[in-house]
Amino acid sequence: MANMPYYRLVLHSPAIEFASSRGKQLFSEALEAGTMEGFFRLISYYQTQSEPGFCGHGTLNVLLNALEVDPERKQKGRCRWFVESMFHCCEPLSKLRVEGITFGKFACLAYCHGANVETFRTPESSIDDFRRHVISCTYTENCHLISLYYRESVNQEGPGHFAPIGGYHAGTDMVLILDVARYKYPPHWLPLTLLWKAMDTPDETTGRPRGFMIVSGLQKAPSIVYTLGCGHESWISVEKYLTEDVPRKLRSEYVKDVEDLLSLVFKAAPPAIKDFINWVAEVQRNEDAYTIFTQEKRKLLEEVLKQARVTELFKHVSRLLAYEIPLCNGVATSLGYKEKLLQIAAMETISVTTITSNGYGQEIHEMKSNNGIKNQSTVEVLTLLLFAIPQKTWSAIKQEKLLLQFNSLVSTHNLPSLLQEEVVHLRRLLHFLMTDVTA
Repeated sequence: MANMPYYRLVLHSPAIEFASSRGKQLFSEALEAGTMEGFFRLISYYQTQSEPGFCGHGTLNVLLNALEVDPERKQKGRCRWFVESMFHCCEPLSKLRVEGITFGKFACLAYCHGANVETFRTPESSIDDFRRHVISCTYTENCHLISLYYRESVNQEGPGHFAPIGGYHAGTDMVLILDVARYKYPPHWLPLTLLWKAMDTPDETTGRPRGFMIVSGLQKAPSIVYTLGCGHESWISVEKYLTEDVPRKLRSEYVKDVEDLLSLVFKAAPPAIKDFINWVAEVQRNEDAYTIFTQEKRKLLEEVLKQARVTELFKHVSRLLAYEIPLCNGVATSLGYKEKLLQIAAMETISVTTITSNGYGQEIHEMKSNNGIKNQSTVEVLTLLLFAIPQKTWSAIKQEKLLLQFNSLVSTHNLPSLLQEEVVHLRRLLHFLMTDVTA
């Protein structure tokens, strides 16, 4: 019977259906108190998730449209708005339809698509802080609070679930859950204390505690050129290598200079680093013929790459590849290291973007190259990857002089503004992804 088709499920106490007489009363009182301000933006774009595993995608879709974030991509006709199928950079849609998305990847997706995100897992917060954030967000239409909770803890059927909170009733300490799985449960009021307990549970996919996020709109897109991604299962091994294995190696091995340090980082890297770096090198390009790619954006892109090329870190990476690749052709170099560097140096990246006009607007033409170390974008990719790694990784360097030198190389303080924004963006993405695998 458990697998039999159903038409909606019974909403059990203590949940109160939004459309019931009691639900309407709570709404009216909360509206009068001023803690329903965000509701009207959300309800204007509220819709049912299109797939069983799309609670995260459905929630994000509602959020970004409610925050009036421009996707810069035409959907139908001449109109632009977000749809769930746009959110596929973290996992293939076929997998997401069934398994859903994790806490960290949701935050990463939201940030990549133009939202500002603050994440709070339950051990990092408290029920009083949660209540304070709920009240703050429901008093305004400029930010929204998203909850990831375990359905069974609130007497509902199903595993973990994402949903936006549409309002707060102070007298009963209840929150309005705008459930995007409307075919399953309608919008309903839940006790805030019960929702907190449902968030304070381990996610079955990552083993990490669930929690909540505060999402608001950014004034501009967070990235100009590069982005991190996790579309392959092995990204976790790459992340752990960069943030755990590299520090361990730095503590146990003698490193005499910067080139020696960079060589240590890449010579033992897992094979999947090539895929991970390809994601880092993914220039924001058109996924269809309608993505907006203005001349202004092209100039910004070129400026970021120009700024990256004049950093001291870029010069060190250039010297490493220029020196080590020829060595790889000699008998003295191990085959593994040879293959690793040649693979990294042969990454396929977008190198040229041209814009032409036709009778209907702009056309975008992209040219790819696979020219090994002759393709400067390879060095740029490795440079930006090194910038993205948390600075605490390098704290394991034993030689104090080298530690100071390398910290100076990867510091953002003296970077030009555009490049600084790009590095901060990458570090933010890596932070979100790390929250799924690191306590």
